[in-house]
Amino acid sequence: MTKGHAFVVGASGQVGRAAVRALAADGWEVTAASRGGGRDDRWPEEVRSVRLDRNEEGALAAGIGDGCDVLVDVVAYDRSHARQLTGLADRIGSAVVVSSGAVYEDDRGRSFDTQDEPDGFPAYPVPLSEEWRTVAPGDTTYGTRKVALERELLAAGGALPTTLLRAGAIHGPYCPGPRELWFVKRALDGRPVRVLAYGGRSRFHPAHVDNLAELVRLAAAKPGSRVLNGADPQAPTVAEIGAAIDAVLGVEGERVLIEGPPEGPGGLVGLTPWTSAHPIVYDMAAAERELGYRQVVSYADSLPETVEWLAGRVRGREWREAFPGLAKYGVDWFDYAAEDAWLAARG
Repeated sequence: MTKGHAFVVGASGQVGRAAVRALAADGWEVTAASRGGGRDDRWPEEVRSVRLDRNEEGALAAGIGDGCDVLVDVVAYDRSHARQLTGLADRIGSAVVVSSGAVYEDDRGRSFDTQDEPDGFPAYPVPLSEEWRTVAPGDTTYGTRKVALERELLAAGGALPTTLLRAGAIHGPYCPGPRELWFVKRALDGRPVRVLAYGGRSRFHPAHVDNLAELVRLAAAKPGSRVLNGADPQAPTVAEIGAAIDAVLGVEGERVLIEGPPEGPGGLVGLTPWTSAHPIVYDMAAAERELGYRQVVSYADSLPETVEWLAGRVRGREWREAFPGLAKYGVDWFDYAAEDAWLAARG
């Protein structure tokens, strides 16, 4: 006997792949929906994959047909996507929707959206709980769109019980914008140094796809209207992350620490995808209390699989071609000439 029918939207992405696997292993009958309709090699044969573009008029309604017991949406981004789900509430038992930690703002109104401004880094409390303030809902930025998504779904209340998971810095295989590449590529390229701003102390709480999938699994089995942070139990510093990745690859890069912000042309020397003037650490107590959440894998233990996937994908290719999701930020994460000039001037 199955636990019911789970319909996963965005199943071919990094979180979707893991969520399908976790739900199937837990006894759900799973339909994996994605624009390409593809399958993951690690899914059991009984998982049904379907081609679905949720932005096509009526496509989601047609995909779920007579309905599902739980709908897992890992690619919902804004108010319109929330309204797609609430409009089908009579055919969906409950929902689990991936949101983002980017929704929070600090007590000075700074958020992820303000980091390009002078002193724009948010200074959150540590750890950051779900009760903390968020940016206003809107349609202008990633964070405001995610808040609009959340508000719309929570307003549905009992008509569509929804667990919203505010994910941290997602990592693992199939990541379109992998932060870990910053260290992996330097090791593969034989770079002898790792220049890190803010003394290497930046912390941007990671969330492994398997840990997020465990939260999805637990929330699917315990429907409710709630907001929960989604992250690993550990929040290592960027220096600790670099040391762990180097250890996996069997190298030992020298760490050169800048005590302040990134330096050099464009402020790129010492900049990493985790760099922040203040720590970003999510409180996981609510997920532990409400769902009984416990990690599936630690950050360090997850790295060998991630590093192997990254190395295989980038080897022999230009990194922007291999990872357009990382290239979209418009930053040359591997400007070695700028690093070398800065190191030479430093003496």
